Formats: sequence, structure tokens, C-alpha cells
Amino acid sequence: MSGVSQSFDPQRLVRANIRRLKPYSSARSEFSGRAEVFLDANENAFGSPAGGEYHRYPDPLQTELKIRIAAMIGVSPSHIFVGNGSDEAIDLMFRIFCEPGVDEVIICPPTYGMYKVSAEINDTVVREVNLTGDFKLNVSAILESITPRTKLIFICSPNNPTGNLMDRESILNIARDFQGVIVIDEAYIHFADHDSFVEELDTLPNVVVLQTFSKAWGMAGLRVGLAIADEQIIGLMNRVKAPYNVSAIAQRAVLEALEKIELVRERIEQTLLERRRMIKELSMVKEVTEVYPTDANFVLAKFIDAQAIYRHLIDRAIVVRDRSNVELCEDCLRITVGTQSENDRLMEALHDLETGVL
Repeated sequence: MSGVSQSFDPQRLVRANIRRLKPYSSARSEFSGRAEVFLDANENAFGSPAGGEYHRYPDPLQTELKIRIAAMIGVSPSHIFVGNGSDEAIDLMFRIFCEPGVDEVIICPPTYGMYKVSAEINDTVVREVNLTGDFKLNVSAILESITPRTKLIFICSPNNPTGNLMDRESILNIARDFQGVIVIDEAYIHFADHDSFVEELDTLPNVVVLQTFSKAWGMAGLRVGLAIADEQIIGLMNRVKAPYNVSAIAQRAVLEALEKIELVRERIEQTLLERRRMIKELSMVKEVTEVYPTDANFVLAKFIDAQAIYRHLIDRAIVVRDRSNVELCEDCLRITVGTQSENDRLMEALHDLETGVL
């Protein structure tokens, strides 16, 4: 192993045009200090019909929000990027590091589909190294697939759609050996009884950890995601992002939610309780052939005929995700853990199918 040292320099991986880029300078980023009259940004000084302060541009760098998040997760604010969902951070990885038509990334299907979509949008070659039959990383195959043009490796843990955490030592082995950037997507980490890879950032400067307020925090409609990484990588992301990428409404709502962390923890516990119940009850459904272990807020279950079950549930106004067309997930449905009453309706519909009540 060559190893990644703490002197890892992401600049050598950056596209030449991004190194030359002079970022857009917004009005709100060009002054510091106290101000009472704002005549710099061509805003409508008479206000918005929606009321509030919506006629003013939001903080382009989400300063207050980053300070609060940094205190919660134990890093410096300079190590945090706040974006329009995790998808913005994923897209920025390609725009910063991958030369279109030249560079490559590695993904490990079945996994989150936006990695491949973002790669194709950015004209980046995708090398797919499938998970093993039990949904584990094929470490040797991943390392063998790395070429001089491989800039990024994406690993989702807990993985979507399979739900399982990836083995920590396997990820560490890849990160230590890889000379590019490894992106660890932890959208579902709050439902897992394991520590975040944020704890490894001091020794692995080539790791970018993605998290989100969409899942455990219940704020999917606001589109707020995080990247936590070496401050050089965060600096690059801030240079390339849109000037005002997170709305004032979203910033304010997340700040308010951070005051209610005990409520979030209670709802995580409720989700885990319902997850255990769902696994137990699905295991007793005759149409189910396997219920896979999960560390997320959803369950992947294999059915005798997943598409028939999917249609039956749709007829009952219950929507789950049909993953039967995904490699290694044939005849599988991905079922989000709902409230107690929602899960009751699901199980009632499945049992009605067994008893012939349609």
C-alpha cells in the first residue's frame, strides 16, 4: 500500500479550469461588519408579499448554521459545506475533480442512483464494481479497478437500496490506498448504531462525508445537505457552488430544528421500534422469501413476485419502491418505515393478499 498521508493535496486532482476559476463575488460576500441600510444587492427594498425578510438574499456561506452544526458534530465550521441537498455536493465533486470525457469514478451497485446520473451529466466514465451477493464491498475488485484517471470513489453506508452498513475496515482500506477522493454517503447514518466516518477525517484528508437533514431530521422538503471534509476540499466546493445555494427559509428552519434535537432522537427511536416490528411481521408473510438486515429507515424485502405485490399495494393506495429491476435486488421491494398506523395498513394489505381478500 502506498497510503494517503496527512499532506494529501486535493489541488493536484482538481480540473485545470477550476484551479483558474475566479469565483462569482456576491454582494453579501463583499462586506463585513455591521450594516443597517442595504443598498448593495438590488433587492426590492419594499419587501415581499409573503412578509418576513424574504426580500433579502440569504447568507451565501450559511455562517450561523455552520457554527451550530460544527458544535453538534465536533468539527470546525471550515470543514462543513451546506448545500441544496446532498445531491448538490455529489454534483460538485464531479465539477471540481473530473475532466469531462477523460476522468473516471467508481461506484458499487446496487447503490444510490444519483452517483451514476451525476457522472453521466458531467460526462465522466463510470466503472461499476458490484457488491457481493450479501451486499458487501468487493475491496480487491475496487482496488484493481482504480486507474490513473480514477478521481472519485462513491460508497453509500448505510447503503441505498440494500440498507446495510458497509464494513468499516473495508472502507478504511480503500481510503488509505486510494490517491483520489473517496465520498462516503451517510444519509442514513442516524438510524445505525455505529459512528460516523467524520471521526476519521483527521487522518484521512481524502475522505468526504455526506449527511443530510432529509432523513432522520425529517426535512426532505427543504433540501439541506452537508459535506464534511478537509477544509481545502470545502474551500473548493464554496468556490464552485451557486452564490445563494441554500434559501433563507431553509437556513432558518434548520436552525430552529437544531434546538429540538431531543425530539429528533425520540423520532429516531420510534422509527427503530417500528423497523423491528416491520422486519418481524414481513418475515411471517408467505409471499416474502427474505428480509435483509438494515441499518436505515427502510427495509429491503424479497418477494415471490415483487411486481404483483407492488401493484396490489398501489390498488390499496400504498406506495413502496419497486427495486426488482436493480441488479442483485431482483424481486425486491424497498419499504420505508412509516408511522405505526401506516405500517399497520401495509401489513393488513399484505395479509389480505394471502387470504384472498382483494
